[in-house]
Amino acid sequence: MNDSATLFLGLDGGGTGCRAALWRGGLLGQGAAGPANLTTDFDGGIANLLRAIANAALAAGLPDEALTGAIGHAGLAGVQSEAMAARAARRLPGRCRVTEDRDIAIAGALGASADGAVLAIGTGSFVGLRRGGAIRAVGGWGLQLSDQASGGWIGRAALAATLEAVDGMRARTDLTEALLARLGGAPQDIVGFAATARPADFGTLAPMVMEAAAAGDGTAREIVERGAQWLDRALDTLGHRADEPIYLTGGLGPLYRAALERPGRRFADPQGTPLDGALILARQGGQ
Repeated sequence: MNDSATLFLGLDGGGTGCRAALWRGGLLGQGAAGPANLTTDFDGGIANLLRAIANAALAAGLPDEALTGAIGHAGLAGVQSEAMAARAARRLPGRCRVTEDRDIAIAGALGASADGAVLAIGTGSFVGLRRGGAIRAVGGWGLQLSDQASGGWIGRAALAATLEAVDGMRARTDLTEALLARLGGAPQDIVGFAATARPADFGTLAPMVMEAAAAGDGTAREIVERGAQWLDRALDTLGHRADEPIYLTGGLGPLYRAALERPGRRFADPQGTPLDGALILARQGGQ
C-alpha cells in the first residue's frame, strides 16, 4: 500500500486525555481532547476521541468526509475485551483497529521492531517486554485492582497515608499536611473526594507526591519505593535480561529512574510517543 496516497489515523486514548494524528506520506495534523478511558466512561471517551479526530482534521485542512477512507489504529485505556474493542471501532471513522493502550505504548517506545522493556506509567500503568517480535505484558488492569506505580495509584496511596496520619498510625509529614489542606482540612473531605474520584482525579495529586519524595518527605518516598518495587517484580516476571534496554514512558515513567537504577541496568530514551506507536501500527495494518 502506498503511504503517500493512503490516509492513516492514529489514536492514543488515556485516562487524562486523548490525541489523534493523521498521516499521508508525512504527518498532516494532530488534535487533542479530554479523557478516553472506555471502562470509566465509554460514551464520554468516544465523544472525546471524535473531538480529537475533528481537531486533527482541522489542523490538516481535511474535510470530514476524507476520514471515511482512513486506515487507523486506536490504543485506548480501559479496553478489556474484543467486544468492547469492536463496539468502539464501530463509532470511529474509516477502518480503525482498536486495542488496549499497551500496544501503541510499546510500538512508540521501541519503534517498529526493536527489543526491550517498556515501563509505561501515566494515569494508569503497565510493564511490557518485546523480544523477537513477541510481546508479553503485566499490569494495566485499572486502578480498582491494578495500575501500581501509576499516577492514580500514587494519589490514592497518598490519601490513604494521610488518613493514617490523621489517625495517629504514622507520622504526619509535609505531604500529608498539604494533602489534608488541599482537600478541605478534614479527613471527611478526603473520604468525600475519594467517593467519586476517577483515576485521573487521583492522578492530579501525583505531582505533589513526586515533588515531596524528591525533597525527602518520608511518606512520599515510601510510596514511590513501593511503586518501584512493583515495577521490579514486573520486570522479573517478564524475564527481563540485564542486556535488554528499559524505556520509561508516560508522564511519570522517567521520575522512577533513580529508584530503579541497578548495576548493569541499561536505560534508553523512547524512540517516540504512544501516538507515534498508533501511527506505526496503523501503517502496518494497511500493508
